[in-house]
Amino acid sequence: MIIPANATDNRRLAQARLPRMMFDYLDGGAFAEQTLRENTADFQHIHFRQRVMRDVSSTSAATRILGRDVSLPLVLAPVGLAGMLARRGEVQAAKAAQQSNVPFCLSTVSVCSLEEVAQATGPANWFQLYVLKDRSYSEALLDRAHKAGYSTLVFTVDLPKLGLRYRDVRNGMNGGLSPWGKLQKLSDLLSHPFWLWDVAIKGKPLTFGNLSDAVPSGRSPEDFKAWVDQQFDPSVTWADLEWVRKHWPGKLVIKGIMDPDDARSAVDVGADGIVVSNHGGRQLDGAPSTISALPAIVEAVSGKTEILFDGGVHSGQDIVRALCLGANGCLVGRAWAYALAAGGEAAVSKMLENFRNEVELTLALLGKNSVKQLCPDDLL
Repeated sequence: MIIPANATDNRRLAQARLPRMMFDYLDGGAFAEQTLRENTADFQHIHFRQRVMRDVSSTSAATRILGRDVSLPLVLAPVGLAGMLARRGEVQAAKAAQQSNVPFCLSTVSVCSLEEVAQATGPANWFQLYVLKDRSYSEALLDRAHKAGYSTLVFTVDLPKLGLRYRDVRNGMNGGLSPWGKLQKLSDLLSHPFWLWDVAIKGKPLTFGNLSDAVPSGRSPEDFKAWVDQQFDPSVTWADLEWVRKHWPGKLVIKGIMDPDDARSAVDVGADGIVVSNHGGRQLDGAPSTISALPAIVEAVSGKTEILFDGGVHSGQDIVRALCLGANGCLVGRAWAYALAAGGEAAVSKMLENFRNEVELTLALLGKNSVKQLCPDDLL
C-alpha cells in the first residue's frame, strides 16, 4: 500500500478500490480520448522562469474568487455520481472543501441532494446546472439551490448532446450488456467487497438526490441517467441565458467556453465568470486542450469577467501555470474524485493541503510571494 503523494497515486488507489465501471466512468473521455490526454500533456510543455535571490520568506496561495476570500485559487468542480465513489461522497468532499476554505460545486447529477450537502456544510457552496428541456424542473432546482444558500450557479453549456464515451459503452453504463457482460459486471462488483459494503450498501440511497421528484419511480442510478440523457436540450442559445438570469439571483458562471467569441458572448449576457473548459475531454474529442485555448480567451475578455479554468489540473504547479497565463482560478474535478475514492474526506483534505503547498513552493522558486503577482513573464 502506497502513501499517496500526488494525484497519480490517488488515481492508482481509486482504480484498485472502485469497480471497473465506476473507475472508467470517472477516468475516461470521449471517443479516442485525444483531448483528454492533451489536457494533461500540454501542461508539460509550459516551462517556468526560475528566479533566485528574492525574499520569499513569506509566500501565500490565498486570493479571491468571485468576491470570496479563499485559501488557494481553486474550486472543487462538479463531478457527477461522486456519491458512487465513496459513501455519500459529495458530502465528504464538500466538508473537505469547507475545512480548506475553497468553494465546492455540486453537480446536477449528484447522489447527495442540494439540501443534504448544505445541511452538512452550511451555505456558500456552488451549484452546477445543465440545460434541461423541462424548464419548470430547472426553475425548481434553482429555487431549491437559492433557498439552501448556494451562492453561485455554474451553468454548463457544452452538452447540447452527450459525448460518446467508449468506455461507458463497453461497461454497460447505458445498458445493453449481454448475459455474459452482466455476469462479468457482477464478478467485478463482487471482487470489490469494501466498495460493495461501504458504498453500495451503507451509502444508500444511490440515486440522483436532486432529481428524485423528476423520476419518482427511479430505483437505481441507471433509471435517473436515462431521464437526464433525454433532458439535454440541443436548441439552447445565448438568448436562453435571459431565462437563467431571471430565475437566479446569485452569481452566474458559464462553464464550457473554448472560443474567444463565445467568451465575449458570455460577457455580453452578464456572466460574473466563465470557465475555460472542454468538459474534461468528455465531449468533443479533437478539441484543443484547455491550457492551449486559455491565452486567446484571456486576451478577449480579461478584466471584463473572472476567468476560471479546468482540464488536466493535477497539481499545484498546474494551477500556477494557468494563473501565469491569465486565469483567476482553477476548477479541479478528477483530482479530487480520485482522492475521494482513494480515502474519502481525509484524502480530499490532504490533496488540498498538497496543492496549497505545491503552489507556495512554486511561488518561492519563481521569486514570488503571492499568486496575485503571477504573470506571463514567469513562463519561458
